[in-house]
Amino acid sequence: VSAINSLSDAGMYFFDYGNAFLLEARRSGAHVSKKGDEANANAFRYPSYVQDIMGDIFSLGFGPFRWVCTSGRTEDLEKTDRLAQEVLEKIVAGGVPKEIEQQYSDNIKWIREAGKHQMVVGSQARILYSDQKGRMALAMRFNQAIAQGDIQGTIVISRDHHDVSGTDSPFRETSNVYDGSAFTADMAVQNCIGDSFRGATWVALHNGGGVGWGEVVNGGFGLVLDGSIEQGRKAESMLGWDVSNGVARRAWSGNGNADSTIRRAMDEDPRLRITLPNRVVSKSLLENLF
Repeated sequence: VSAINSLSDAGMYFFDYGNAFLLEARRSGAHVSKKGDEANANAFRYPSYVQDIMGDIFSLGFGPFRWVCTSGRTEDLEKTDRLAQEVLEKIVAGGVPKEIEQQYSDNIKWIREAGKHQMVVGSQARILYSDQKGRMALAMRFNQAIAQGDIQGTIVISRDHHDVSGTDSPFRETSNVYDGSAFTADMAVQNCIGDSFRGATWVALHNGGGVGWGEVVNGGFGLVLDGSIEQGRKAESMLGWDVSNGVARRAWSGNGNADSTIRRAMDEDPRLRITLPNRVVSKSLLENLF
């Protein structure tokens, strides 16, 4: 840590990946607390990469969406890659807001080239960063392909717990939540339980993922697509909740990206109603209350 501090003072950029490096360093007596804010439990000299990079991407509704072809056939995974590319390109052709153009462009490039990188080890699985609209469209297209016999077997859709709404941790996923609620686990718990009500095949609520036991709560799901109308309906309902739950949570904490994203989601789906936050413009208003 002393070496990091010295190099940083000389101009090196450093950030905590989110595996609680700074937390454990401070517990060991290293000088990593934010100067002038030493009493703040999650204020560090260096940012987590969620604060500097991923937090705003999550707030746009993008995160690691996953699927597994249970047939085990390479051909089926290749078909899903092509279908995913077509789905994303169709969304872009229909028009997307400027703030998410780059996200779509990057992920179209990724899925177009994914196969040639030979990343698959074992299960025929893929991961692709996508937002709510993209995930729902992907799931529905995959389900249609199964129904038509273009893909053998079922497809399990899921996501990383390190996603828009799957995890609460003041030392990583919610480190860019500054309204005082970063230490609550409401997002992961509501996400998990809400997914179960809306049709997930299974859900999981666990502790310790990515940051360490006692420092994080994770919520996850798996949903099996079998080509049936019923499973397609469940996927559409559940994925809408799975993403919007986290975007709304981040909007309430004051994130501008999340605010515009959840407003756009409501415009696209009249059934979605989110209580929007009221901004406190004057800091002195709060200060004078106490």
